Amino acid sequence: MAVLHRTKGGEDLIPVTPQPEPPTFNVMVRRPGQRFLRKIPHPSQKQFHSHQYWKESLPELRRAYSEVCAYCACWIPFDQGSVDHFIPRSVDPGLAYEWNNFRLAQERINSNKGDSTDVLDPFHIQVGWFVLDCASFFVKPNAGLNPQVERAVNNTIQVLQLNADRFVRLRYNVLREYSHGNWTMDFLERRYPFVASELKRQGLAESIKGTVP
Repeated sequence: MAVLHRTKGGEDLIPVTPQPEPPTFNVMVRRPGQRFLRKIPHPSQKQFHSHQYWKESLPELRRAYSEVCAYCACWIPFDQGSVDHFIPRSVDPGLAYEWNNFRLAQERINSNKGDSTDVLDPFHIQVGWFVLDCASFFVKPNAGLNPQVERAVNNTIQVLQLNADRFVRLRYNVLREYSHGNWTMDFLERRYPFVASELKRQGLAESIKGTVP
């Protein structure tokens, strides 16, 4: 969904703010990747599979983006993170080893996205395009968007399957824990920033307490 994200600059911003390339990236990822692409400019998926240098950047990607998925804006457990190529490798192999084409993604969402180019870029989404229905726990386009943006938001939700049961249950559990007083707003802002943002925007930060069964 690529909505709200806490950056190292200390602010919660929409879109996700691109973070600087790590000092080791050129040596660990770009150079070996470029050597491979000079030999095979248009690799098959099988050939790419043997040269997944981008995985070397996953720890730095997690640190840079505070372990929050760029698409669903939820904290990613250590064993569930992945490097998403926003421009798929099949579309532009030359971006396969470029930091600015990487998005930190929950593995299931990365799998759902696949080679789709019909998803909004987390780096370019604007404030207010996505909203949370706190009754159904569904993500929806905001009312009043122009038709082109509304279609793009709906396409993103559908391709990434952001309203699949697993993600609806996750948002429900997050709201329940907060409603029961087990989690603070500060915790939500760090781990589930979209939910935190929507509670504040909708004026529910206090009134929702004790109401989610």
